Amino acid sequence: MTDLNATNFRIDEASRANHLLPMSGMFFNSSSAFFAPPLVILLALLIDALAGDPAWLYRLIPHPVVLIGNGIGYLEKNFNSDTVIFKGGSRPATELERVGKGAKVSLIVILAVGAVGYFIAALCDEFVLGPIVLALLASSLLAWRSLFDHVRDVAEGLRQSLDAGRAAVSRIVGRDPESLDEAGVARAGIESLAENFSDGTIAPLFWFAFLGLPGLCAYKAINTLDSMIGHRNERYEYFGKFAARLDDAVNYVPARLTGFLIAGAALFVEGADARGAFAAMFRDAPTHRSFNAGWPEAAMAGALHIALAGPRNYGGEIIEDHWMNEAGRRDATPQDIEAALRLYRVAGGLAMALLVIEAGLISLLVR
Repeated sequence: MTDLNATNFRIDEASRANHLLPMSGMFFNSSSAFFAPPLVILLALLIDALAGDPAWLYRLIPHPVVLIGNGIGYLEKNFNSDTVIFKGGSRPATELERVGKGAKVSLIVILAVGAVGYFIAALCDEFVLGPIVLALLASSLLAWRSLFDHVRDVAEGLRQSLDAGRAAVSRIVGRDPESLDEAGVARAGIESLAENFSDGTIAPLFWFAFLGLPGLCAYKAINTLDSMIGHRNERYEYFGKFAARLDDAVNYVPARLTGFLIAGAALFVEGADARGAFAAMFRDAPTHRSFNAGWPEAAMAGALHIALAGPRNYGGEIIEDHWMNEAGRRDATPQDIEAALRLYRVAGGLAMALLVIEAGLISLLVR
């Protein structure tokens, strides 16, 4: 009879590690700061979905994006000049030199923020609760819940009054809210939901899944750079060009994936039109003035049988653009916002499932 007492029953440590590696590597742990296990990705998204950005927390400490923004502001103030100073004098900077200055600032910010992400991820790999800490930190760089809340506020505001709706939508769009009627406010809210679903959730998750926390941090740096200096005006036309083009590049796949997620979600939402979503996306998205925003906006428009985008008022200037799903209704209502939010929730669930599958496949390849 075999003696199974504590002194004789022993597991060889090397054998145990080899036995557990496939499961732990796929679901929880990682030997690389550039890989985020699927459970960590799911946990980050769930934390954000449940808690969002707690106001009490960010009254005590600055939000990570605020810190990134402060760094960008400091560098922009010191580098964005229309003159080149040299020994003995100065001269006007050429357009190419201003682009170069902006590229230098952008690369400094991206590399610095990415390096912080790498250091934190490597540190989290060293202790048992590291994956949970990693998920908590990553959740602060997602905007699924906050976007949902802001767009829901638009619907609730419109139910009170046009002024309340305008006040709510002014927090999430750059256009002049005073120029919007009720339908315009509703469309603006839905457009923001569709576009920022990509920028605030799918793109961060995409880069988190494929390049770990360094990729997620670098993406947020690029996105923040674009929002701060990627504008087509006298101050940023050349200085922000590199950041704007880089933002287009890193959002290329996520924006199209977001469109497919919204169209796919329409299969599971009562009253939504999946066929219309796919048709509008393929037909209209390439005509949008934004390289990426047309994909989720067109999918949302087709799914809800409404028209989105079109001419818009920014700072008193009318910006011409093609309509997404031009044949759809233009008199959007708070009920359309609620329908869009239902699509948003289902599309988020589909994203979770896809990320688990993709991350699992990556884990099998790298273990």
